[in-house]
Amino acid sequence: MIKLHDKYFKPFITATQIDEAVTRIATQLAEDIGDEIPVFVGVLNGSFMFASDFVKKYPNRCEISFVKLASYSGTSSTENVKQLIGVDYDLEGRTVVILEDIIDTGNTLQEINRIFKEKKVKQLKIATLFFKPEAYKKQYTIDYIGMEIPNKFIVGYGLDYDQLGRDLPEVYQLKEDHMINLVLFGKPGAGKGTQATFLKEKYNLKHISTGDVFRYNMKNETALGKLAKSFIDRGDLVPDEVTIDMLQAEVEKNSEANGFIFDGFPRTTAQAEALDIFLSSKKMEVAATIALEADDEILIQRLLERGKTSGRADDTDEVKIRNRFDEYNEKTAPLMEYYQRQGKFHSVNGIGSIEEITERLCAVINNL
Repeated sequence: MIKLHDKYFKPFITATQIDEAVTRIATQLAEDIGDEIPVFVGVLNGSFMFASDFVKKYPNRCEISFVKLASYSGTSSTENVKQLIGVDYDLEGRTVVILEDIIDTGNTLQEINRIFKEKKVKQLKIATLFFKPEAYKKQYTIDYIGMEIPNKFIVGYGLDYDQLGRDLPEVYQLKEDHMINLVLFGKPGAGKGTQATFLKEKYNLKHISTGDVFRYNMKNETALGKLAKSFIDRGDLVPDEVTIDMLQAEVEKNSEANGFIFDGFPRTTAQAEALDIFLSSKKMEVAATIALEADDEILIQRLLERGKTSGRADDTDEVKIRNRFDEYNEKTAPLMEYYQRQGKFHSVNGIGSIEEITERLCAVINNL
C-alpha cells in the first residue's frame, strides 16, 4: 500500500507481469514488421518507461520519437486533448507504431490518428501496454495490447496521479474500499473484546481500543503519551483533542484496513461529535454503532466467574460490578440517542454461544 498526495493505492500489476507483456508486444511487432525499420512513437509523459523498455527488447533496427498530448486531470480522463509536442521530421511512406502506456476512452487515440494521417505514413499501428475495454468509446483498431484491465485508476510505470508515481516499477490501483467503521458498545462482560477479535479478522478491520492506545503511547513515551500522562499525573481528565490525535495516528498507520472498530471511544456525545469531525476530515464516517445487549444478572455471573482467573479485583466484587453497569448506562444512553438520530444504532442480543453472537453481528455488518 502506498500513499500519493491524499489517496491510497494498492498493488495491482507486478514488475514481472509488466516485463512479460512488454516482451510479448515487442516480439509480435518484430514478426509482423520484418526487416523494415519502423518509427516507434511514444506518447508522453506516460509511455516513457514502456517505450524505453520496449526498444531494448525489440530485436531489430528501429527509430524512436515522441509526441506529447494531454487528456488527464487528477484521476479523470477529459474529452479535451491538446497536442503539446509533435513529431518534427518527415514520416511519409514510413511504418509508424504508436506506443501508448494506456488506452481508456480513446480520446488521445483519435487525436493521434488525425496527426499521423496528415503525415501520409505508409501504415499506422497502435500498441498499448494497458487497455480498459469498459471505458473505450472509439472505433479505432488497437493492434497490440499488453493486458486488459478494469476501468480503475492506476499509477506506476510511467502513469501518475498529479505527477506522483511515474517512477514506480510496478502498477498500483486506487484503493476505493467502502470502509466499515464501527463503534462497539457493551457492558463489562458482554464480550466486546472476543467479538472484536472475530470481526477484525473476518472484515480486515483494525480494532482500536482506547485503553490499549493510551497504554502504548505512555509506555513508549510518545509525544502524545507524555502529554496524556501530564494530565493524568495532575488528576485531570485527558482532553478529547489528545485522544482524537492518538486515534488519528492509529488510523494513519493502518491505511490498509477496510475500516476500524472503535472500542472505548466515544464515551460522551462531545466525543462522538469529535470523532465524526475527525473521520469526515479523512472522507470517512461511522457506518454503524453496535451495542451488545445482555441481562445484568447474566453478565454479573459471567464477570464473577471471570474474576476467578482474570486477576481483576473489580471482577470479584458484585457491588463494584453493579456500579460499573450504572456508570455505563449513564454514559451510554445519550450516545445511543446521538447515533439513533443518525440511523446508525444497532442492538444485538449478546446472549448465546460465541458463534451465535458473531453471526448476529455479521448480519448487521453485511447489511451495511
